[in-house]
Amino acid sequence: MRYGIFSDIHSNLEAFSSVIEAYKKESIDKYLCIGDVVGYAANPAECIDLVRNIAKVSVAGNHDWGTVNLFSIDYFNPVAAKAIFWTRNNLDENRSNFLESLNPLYKNEDLTLAHGSLNNPQDFNYMLDTDIAVESFKLMENNICFVGHTHVPGVFIQDKNYKVTYSNEENININSQDKYIVNVGSVGQPRDNNPKASCCIYDTDKKEVRIKRINYDIGTARKKIIDARLPNFLGDRLLLGR
Repeated sequence: MRYGIFSDIHSNLEAFSSVIEAYKKESIDKYLCIGDVVGYAANPAECIDLVRNIAKVSVAGNHDWGTVNLFSIDYFNPVAAKAIFWTRNNLDENRSNFLESLNPLYKNEDLTLAHGSLNNPQDFNYMLDTDIAVESFKLMENNICFVGHTHVPGVFIQDKNYKVTYSNEENININSQDKYIVNVGSVGQPRDNNPKASCCIYDTDKKEVRIKRINYDIGTARKKIIDARLPNFLGDRLLLGR
């Protein structure tokens, strides 16, 4: 099974469209979305439609739930909150219902998905260090979990002796004796100083995880944000990937 796994599209249609085109060359069997389809950029409806068309499974992100009043706006900074209110006003009932339907956690025989962490996934906690990762490792029922939320790709690895390390390698070989929490990065708003869209491929037969970086039309995405009268900062940061 080859999974195409992506997160944090954030209404960036140009980035998401480029990621989908790149995936078409990878013989993907099943697509999975780890949340935050909306927020920040100017094409929430179109990105929701693409996710619904392509993804077998989607889990909730904090911006998804915030848009439909399932997660408190108090948790967002003023710029993010302004984008949330804008998004609410630019979605119809059908697309809002889709966001409401998303659950914060998904598990199958191969993997687990959560937007932030497995520790109270509905709270969307950031997994920023090994101490936080340890709490999620304790809750894992299979040996690999995929997350997003930080917009920074990387992987926490727990070996058979329960030692946890972190790697930002783009290619990871999966050892059945170890556990892995893979952050797939962000499609629509990368924050690792690399402006290219980030996504992931998980090949269960080869036991391999690969992070892909994809060029996209940042200029158009930025112009749409500015034309929509969203905060200019949200467009400018796309140029820098942070």
